[in-house]
Amino acid sequence: MNSQTKVAGVILAGGRARRMNNQDKGLVNFNGRPMVSYAIAALAPVVDCVFINANRNIDQYRQFGWPVISDQTDSFDGPLAGILTAMIHADADVLVVIPCDSPLIKTEHLQKLLLARAEHNADVAVAFDGTRLHPVFLAIKTALQTSLQEYLADGQRKVEVWLAQQNWVQVDFSNETEIFSNINTMMELSVLEETKRFS
Repeated sequence: MNSQTKVAGVILAGGRARRMNNQDKGLVNFNGRPMVSYAIAALAPVVDCVFINANRNIDQYRQFGWPVISDQTDSFDGPLAGILTAMIHADADVLVVIPCDSPLIKTEHLQKLLLARAEHNADVAVAFDGTRLHPVFLAIKTALQTSLQEYLADGQRKVEVWLAQQNWVQVDFSNETEIFSNINTMMELSVLEETKRFS
């Protein structure tokens, strides 16, 4: 990567987590550690600053030592709202985006996204597992802020629809699809904990 390119990272922890009894997923423990701590560990080595996008439990998230930023509205408008907030706050050319509930993601996966975006001179690099896109695993130019603001102001929320309007490249992770395992329910949490405990 060009050493002149400033990179920030954002962990999306701003959802309501209805399927998880409205618990704040980033603060739920996975094998003894809050899930957000795995995201921080993956992001920190490849970015100049990590932002945690959260809309509740702000003080608890601040204890992880990185800036906590909330959506521009209080209506829980989804991942794009968190990405826009990070673009507004970040003094960076590129933003790496990951969710708070995928504890198997590692630094090398994020490096792969950054490298693919730079190599293809794309506005966005999106993770692809061989079957489908994972549109909250991104490396994205912050210059898209105006486009994203206009899209959200128009009442749109779907990540895939907005991404399709950009100059984007998909990044193939089909040989390690388990990294996208995300936790939406307490049952999924238990199953993934057991799987990783004995793997």
